[in-house]
Amino acid sequence: MREFIVEADGGSRGNPGPAGYGSVVIDAATGETLAERAEYIGVATNNVAEYRGLVAGLRAARELDPSARVRVRMDSKLVVEQMSGRWKIKHPDMKPLAAEAARVLPPGQVAYEWIPREQNKHADRLANEAMDAGKRGEQWDAGASRAALDARTAAAAPVPEPSGPPGDAAAGAARAREALTRTRRDAGAAPQPADAPQPADAGSADAVASDVRAAGAVAGVGDVAASGAPAADAPTVGWGAAPDLGAPATFVLLRHGETPLTPQKRFSGSGGSDPSLSDVGREQAGRVAAALARRGTVQHVLASPLARTRETAGVVAARLGLEVTVDDGLIETDFGAWEGLTFGEVRERYPDDLNAWLADPEAEPTGGGESFAATAVRIAAARDRLAAAYAGRTVLLVTHVTPIKTFVRLALGAPPASLFRMELSAASLSAVAYFADGNASVRLFNDTSHLR
Repeated sequence: MREFIVEADGGSRGNPGPAGYGSVVIDAATGETLAERAEYIGVATNNVAEYRGLVAGLRAARELDPSARVRVRMDSKLVVEQMSGRWKIKHPDMKPLAAEAARVLPPGQVAYEWIPREQNKHADRLANEAMDAGKRGEQWDAGASRAALDARTAAAAPVPEPSGPPGDAAAGAARAREALTRTRRDAGAAPQPADAPQPADAGSADAVASDVRAAGAVAGVGDVAASGAPAADAPTVGWGAAPDLGAPATFVLLRHGETPLTPQKRFSGSGGSDPSLSDVGREQAGRVAAALARRGTVQHVLASPLARTRETAGVVAARLGLEVTVDDGLIETDFGAWEGLTFGEVRERYPDDLNAWLADPEAEPTGGGESFAATAVRIAAARDRLAAAYAGRTVLLVTHVTPIKTFVRLALGAPPASLFRMELSAASLSAVAYFADGNASVRLFNDTSHLR
């Protein structure tokens, strides 16, 4: 089955004001631009224009192959979250547009992914071309599109193979980007820096280009954070690797800051009240952000969808000048009926269930919670997906106690019972590096004395 990437955008000069949209359909395997759509739509809001761009892109993909899988990438958080079903659609102007987009292709064929604005330049440029044409009293002309000309020039240029497995969507997109960059450089345009952000690939993860500098783990982060002073001559790579293996994918694992439930040692998973950070937790997040900024090795920030992790990640990302990508695979275990209770209260109310849970990783918390075995399967899948997507890069994963312990346990090859023998403080840091030969290396920092 073919796979397409649809990148779409819309803009309004006035919001509402003169508006237009742009969409591009890309072959996921080769990076080739297959279709472009753009239109001046008169006076409208940004959101209306974005939805119109989405509909146009989906229709263009359907015209090419109605059976293809489609991965939609947009820098509109609103559209992505609403079309993914995570946010409700309340505005009356958005509901019919969202319904129209949902009807273009069967829901199972389409996935949505948010990307930063700088990674959506192709669609953004088309939207602006459409608005410029509208200002002149014209409609956008695909034949005269600068984006189309660039894409045709890029397709004709020989391109070295970037890193990535055969058929990898990120590798295909990187080939097209490299050709386009070289074409512009030859024409006298300023080249992009080697570590410029790259478009994201499957699973909401940034694609890997071979010319991006290898940034390893935050080796020494615990010492830097504890002392409050930057490390002298800090290396950019925390883990070394044999040349034929390349730099590892490094996950810096950050537990969220304290919530009101944390000091009370209450079960707080994905099925509970979803508390926000306390004042202490926000202070902890700020101190971790400062420590990571001094270190300077984190290139991407991913977070669990729960409030406490998104808030912690937002503080850190703002300090680092990065965007936060929410990844559902990083969510905490669902503790069922135990949510909000202390360990003692659970033992008093559900003694048999608790004893079974402590003895068997397959046992679920009372009320249909998630077992540790199920959590491990989920985390392993997230690990494999993200390690492939972020090979050679350092990624901050802002998540929870059970996911972090599980990442570490799996990396060490430790038994499930080891989860009960790990202490993980709020706002603590750990790191795991994943190498190309399948091996992993763990570093534990877990010192939050500097955060109090």
